[in-house]
Amino acid sequence: MRSLQRTLSRHLSSDLVRDSSLVWLAGGVVGVSFGAISVAGGLPVWVPVVMSLVVYAGSAQFSAVGVLLAGGGPLAAAATGLLLNTRTAAFGLAIADTLGRGRLARLVGAHLVTDESVAFALAQPDPVRRRAAFWVSGIGLFVVWNVGVLAGALAGGALGDTAAYGLDAAFPAVLVALVLPTLRGDARVRRCALLGAVIALTVTPAVPAGVPVLLATAGLVLYGRLGGKGANVNEVGAA
Repeated sequence: MRSLQRTLSRHLSSDLVRDSSLVWLAGGVVGVSFGAISVAGGLPVWVPVVMSLVVYAGSAQFSAVGVLLAGGGPLAAAATGLLLNTRTAAFGLAIADTLGRGRLARLVGAHLVTDESVAFALAQPDPVRRRAAFWVSGIGLFVVWNVGVLAGALAGGALGDTAAYGLDAAFPAVLVALVLPTLRGDARVRRCALLGAVIALTVTPAVPAGVPVLLATAGLVLYGRLGGKGANVNEVGAA
């Protein structure tokens, strides 16, 4: 972890913290919503708090709690959360070199792998800055998310209908802002993203919530096929 400390001390710039703070803010707001929904639905305060510390997977947590509140058992809830969180396996491969070489760094980093921390890291222009961005975003989001969940759980039903505040739009808006630079810079990424979006929109009416996101990762197949033609594709995109 010493190499991580050196990386952060050298490359922790104000713009990284500023940009990450937008992700932290969105995470905290949605965390409050998750904690409040869980407790208002009848779960003890410790359930969303412990789940957020140990599982730490926003969409999977919402889905698992939804199953529990609908009357499903713990195994069904765990299976649902695990299915939705399988996408992080692909994220882990994409960000593996960014986590560091030490076992502790990889173990802690794997726990911090989320849509937001990976997107924020991959949007950076060079490997050193990507590593700093991942850890700044990941650690900050983990802290803010868990504080938000605790606050929401303690507030319980006092917040009323959290869906009325439009909290579900916070994370998607932040993710769009993070991935736009990558989409502008790489024609292969744009084509893969387009294929994934088409797949997700096509299957949305027929499958449960969360599954379209998993199926959209099929767009990565196109990236692999275009790997040997990167120069030509980029030339076409630039034209």
